[in-house]
Amino acid sequence: MTAGSYPFGPPDLLRLHPRFAQLRETEPLSRVRMPYGREGWLATRYEDVRAIISDPRFSRALAAGADVPRMTPLPGGAGSMAMMDAPEHTRMRRLVSKAFSLRRIEELRPSVTARAETLLRDLRPPADLMRDFGTPLALMTICDMLGVPYGERDRFGGWAEVVVTTTAYTADEVERVLGEFAQYLLELVERRRAVPQDDLLSELVHARDSEQRLSEQELVTFLGSSLTTGQDNVAKQVGNMAYTLLTEPGLYLSLVERPQAIARAVEELLRYLVVSPGLGIARIATEDVEVGGRTIRAGEAVLVSFASANRDPGAFPDPESIDVEREGSAHLTFGPGLHHCLAASLVRMELQEAVRALVRVCPDLRLAVPEEEVEWLTTAITIGPVRLPVLW
Repeated sequence: MTAGSYPFGPPDLLRLHPRFAQLRETEPLSRVRMPYGREGWLATRYEDVRAIISDPRFSRALAAGADVPRMTPLPGGAGSMAMMDAPEHTRMRRLVSKAFSLRRIEELRPSVTARAETLLRDLRPPADLMRDFGTPLALMTICDMLGVPYGERDRFGGWAEVVVTTTAYTADEVERVLGEFAQYLLELVERRRAVPQDDLLSELVHARDSEQRLSEQELVTFLGSSLTTGQDNVAKQVGNMAYTLLTEPGLYLSLVERPQAIARAVEELLRYLVVSPGLGIARIATEDVEVGGRTIRAGEAVLVSFASANRDPGAFPDPESIDVEREGSAHLTFGPGLHHCLAASLVRMELQEAVRALVRVCPDLRLAVPEEEVEWLTTAITIGPVRLPVLW
């Protein structure tokens, strides 16, 4: 079988390339060649994607090598919870899951609500919703969760842009920044060792030093990946959702008039928006596995498209439309199974409160430029507006 090259074309804002629909119909498990690494399999149908990410016979840990198919110049490294299989993944998840429990997230909600409204009330139009709202809201929240000083954001804030790159920086540049980022986090860990505080970072330092439940590399890698994704992914999603709400006719006004629909609208946008040009982390089959009528051989890599699965008409009626009253199949944006996103509840809450603050504080919000003039960042793992100029 001939492998197709991926990406299928240049990123098209937040829309899914039509090739995915073709593959779901004719070749739901196909061969693919990524920008880096060897060839692999690509799953595009909801049923197959869900089966693969829930099957322990597909290993994340084996995908930590340099030869795996991927979008980024450097492969994911050992030590990251995202690259672990059970029981190591289970051990790490237990260490941090309490901080991300639904109860803890709900305790944080009032402070996130107040912070979001304060950020907006302090603005004067025209404003950049990315720089002035989405980015500081996301960064403040993840810093609070982890125990990283927000006041030091000038040291680590710009590193996330390089770490999540696909084509904007070379492998050498990414490696240099990763080294600087790790050095900062090691310094931060030493400060917590000297003066513990009531935060997740101090708990993890204690688990490392007193109980030997994680290594120094695992500690630093968890902090780095959480800080990076917690600011970059959430900030871009705030921008993506705001852009969509303001450009889909009547959608923003409908939430101004019916704020009780915000939680459902956020969930539907999580399903609908195509926020990544990539396909996530590869998984390696540990034995021959039958999927979608084909056999993935032991040692072969498989990638899944959550975006394609979330647009599968076999799982979602009229999947190309935004329906805030949608019921039925659960979207796969956060992934089921062992690697279900640890921060899913936190992300949901942040996005809900960001949208809620927007419709409450700025009910007449609108773009300050024609929608076709919004500039997009498409050279990173997550797509988002570079700037989102707005008036109200």
